[in-house]
Amino acid sequence: MNVMNNTLSIKQNSTLIPMAILTFMFFIFGFVTWLNGPLIPFFKLACELTESQAYFVTFAFYIAYFVMAIPSSGLIERVGYKNGLSIGLIIISFGALMFYPAAESRTFVMFLGALFIMGTGLAVLQTAANPYVVVIGPRESAAARISILGMANKLAGFIAPLALTTLVLSNMGDYTADKIASLNVTQKAAALDSLALQLQVPYIFMGLIIFVLAILVKFSPLPEISLDEDGDVAHQSIFQQIRNVLKRPQLVLGVITLMLYVAAEVLAGDSIGGFGKRLGVYGDNGDFYLKLTSFTMTAMVIGYILGITLIPKYVSQVTALKVSGLLGVILVLLIVFISPNIMIALPGIPLLPLVIILVALMGLSNALCWPAIWPMALQDLGGYTKIGGAMLIMAIIGGAVFPLLYGAIADSIDVSNQAEILEGTAKSGNQLAYLILLPSYLMILFFAIKGHKYRSWNKA
Repeated sequence: MNVMNNTLSIKQNSTLIPMAILTFMFFIFGFVTWLNGPLIPFFKLACELTESQAYFVTFAFYIAYFVMAIPSSGLIERVGYKNGLSIGLIIISFGALMFYPAAESRTFVMFLGALFIMGTGLAVLQTAANPYVVVIGPRESAAARISILGMANKLAGFIAPLALTTLVLSNMGDYTADKIASLNVTQKAAALDSLALQLQVPYIFMGLIIFVLAILVKFSPLPEISLDEDGDVAHQSIFQQIRNVLKRPQLVLGVITLMLYVAAEVLAGDSIGGFGKRLGVYGDNGDFYLKLTSFTMTAMVIGYILGITLIPKYVSQVTALKVSGLLGVILVLLIVFISPNIMIALPGIPLLPLVIILVALMGLSNALCWPAIWPMALQDLGGYTKIGGAMLIMAIIGGAVFPLLYGAIADSIDVSNQAEILEGTAKSGNQLAYLILLPSYLMILFFAIKGHKYRSWNKA
């Protein structure tokens, strides 16, 4: 029997309480994370940024995972999983409260600092939570358990853009680029200052609520776990652990796969708003493009429901990952080559370009990647599971780097004017830039077919 399953120590037999707490934690992850989607076009307007500059929103947020994952692992080693969750929430709370002075001065660098702090808190939370859910029950059902948490995450991702747009940014139609351009310098500065200040109240409330949650988690009945009770790894330094775990190809290939997957997930959720704006998806109030992230999250929730229903009873997590990779390849090719003026009518929403719907459907291809990659990459790591989990958290850097690359490509090849794009006689740089996700889905497909099976580099 796997060493990890033998060494797992939980203070109570039932997984119901820890799963309930972790599900709530993942809802918080999702709410904080998927606010970035509508913030990108918001900051582009409020802080007068280019397309590539606006994607520093995702860079600042996700680079924190890479920088702080190993320190987070060391922190959890000292304070335990439960205290780690509380500390992570407190850090997120502090980052949210930093939005107040950032909005007061309308300084993009301060916003980025606040986002980095929030990302740091999430790095602590993710480092604590993900290995926990993998080992808390049978490995063959790990993908189903992670799917439950992922569904909570993406449900929050569905709610967050709608809440931000409805409660805070409902007047975005008054701040279009054309209206702003018609103002003189003084009027323009005043209008953009007023726009930025709209973020203060919601982020203060969010910060205070998350701080209260940190206190509640501290005194919750969440049990502790131990992944190395026999001490095989405890005596090793962090650098020795890294060196030894790099000898495990299933983890290294899993880290690469997860990095490319996160790039696909983040772009599918965070770029769709800016892409929709480029294609003229404004709606009656002029703000509908800010809600498009919710379409991607809806597709992901559907994917998670399928995962919970089908895995492992009807479909293995390996098969689910194969299907995800193949579907992603097909969607990327369709997105890049389809005409942007093919429109689809859906009940209750404005007329949408088909290509926007295809971007949202990448959420379906992405849904089961995270829950499948984690247990496959951590399999047979024993006491190295904790450092392996930290390295997988570092792979979230894909969400920092690829959006910047996407924005740079979009800026560099976008030579068509808006009228040509809306008429369908030209494609925007945003649309063509999605081609960078083709390697992501090809790597996911490879890891599902062969990569996860390797246990020695000599046999790889």
